[in-house]
Amino acid sequence: MTQSHRKLIGTVVILVFVCVYALVAMALAQGRITEASKLVQGIAYVALGLAWILPLLPLIKWMERKDKA
Repeated sequence: MTQSHRKLIGTVVILVFVCVYALVAMALAQGRITEASKLVQGIAYVALGLAWILPLLPLIKWMERKDKA
């Protein structure tokens, strides 16, 4: 598989994942976090805002892998 094919597939997967993750994060934020203290809310929002990166790191590394000669 060429790098351009990997980038196309990876881009589609990232877009779908981020859309689904955003809906899940919004549901979590609206459900339980609103009743917590301001400090806990801030920590939770930062964690939810950054947590989507970790599952996508292997995919991004796969997308950037060079083609075999």
